[in-house]
Amino acid sequence: MPEDTTVTPERSVPKPVFTDAEAGAKEFPSSRSRSYNYFQPRKRRASVYEDVTVDVQPDPARHLTQGWVYSFADGSSGYPQEWTALKSTDWHAFLDPNEEWEQSIYRNASNTVRQISQTLANAKAAGAYDAWSRSWVKVVERHVSAWAHVEHGLGMHVYTPAQRDAPTNMINNALAVGAVHKLRFAQDIILYNLEVSEEIEEFDGSAHKDAWQNDPVWQGTRANVEKLTGIRDWAQAFFATAVVFEPLVGELFRSGFVMQAAALQGDFVTPTVMGCGESDTAREQRGARVLFRMLADDAEHGAANKAQMQQWLDEWIPVSLEAAQQLQPIWSQVAEKHVRFDDSLSRSKSRMADLLEDLTLDIPKEIRA
Repeated sequence: MPEDTTVTPERSVPKPVFTDAEAGAKEFPSSRSRSYNYFQPRKRRASVYEDVTVDVQPDPARHLTQGWVYSFADGSSGYPQEWTALKSTDWHAFLDPNEEWEQSIYRNASNTVRQISQTLANAKAAGAYDAWSRSWVKVVERHVSAWAHVEHGLGMHVYTPAQRDAPTNMINNALAVGAVHKLRFAQDIILYNLEVSEEIEEFDGSAHKDAWQNDPVWQGTRANVEKLTGIRDWAQAFFATAVVFEPLVGELFRSGFVMQAAALQGDFVTPTVMGCGESDTAREQRGARVLFRMLADDAEHGAANKAQMQQWLDEWIPVSLEAAQQLQPIWSQVAEKHVRFDDSLSRSKSRMADLLEDLTLDIPKEIRA
């Protein structure tokens, strides 16, 4: 070795140890595809809804192999599956049939606001409010406007807490979207109330608060909504609202009364506003139908889930039927009577029976009658 040659001693550095946790070690459904994702899409290609929703919140059963990184004071952590009495072999199997995500929320809300705004502008230009009978003015100021309290209560205090407690991001997303729609619809009704207050001199824009707090016809509905806000089981809260309350009380009032009676009173504006709420409810019920049918068909827990949902029907149907019956006097407060309360309630029961049949649940005698 020449005298001027320098020898560099070998340095001691950590040797790489492969644990199969590194990127590229695992095989996923589309590992070899240029459009890579962690999940199996429902169709050949993943939709945008699936890309932005599925596995956004991983859990120890999928990808979060180190477990939850936080826990509550009682020792539970993350999104405990014990927060509902229903059980599933795979909660991640639920995908919202409406495929709602952030962009679709704004798009649907914009369409709704545009539809209502154009209808109000046309009504104002045509002097449509002048054709309203005095009795219909009272119905809109007290009863139609009082429905805003229902939507606010369900959106803020039933769907919003439920969306935190559900075990997967796909269920949470569907419930959060439902909460957003209900809160927007409550504001739609109040903005409509303010519009009519400016157009009809004798319209009392604050009468809905007295009706909600003191009118006997609303106390059953108010009690029903307040009881729903007290449910801690997120699936029961969603079931008692979407499967029981909405058909028996919500659709009964919005579709069975307001949208049927308004035309006879010379009012084409109010059905447009209430129709937006009907559209929101139809979307929520599509999600409820898929979720609870999945749980009823569960290979391991289906029988127990059906028994639990049947128990919830026994508990909540009497509450909502009592609320519905107390709304009956409203049907007699309009000058032009066309639709009968019994016919409206019969239609609501029929629609609920169809829903329960789809869920493969027994139809209780109160609904079958």
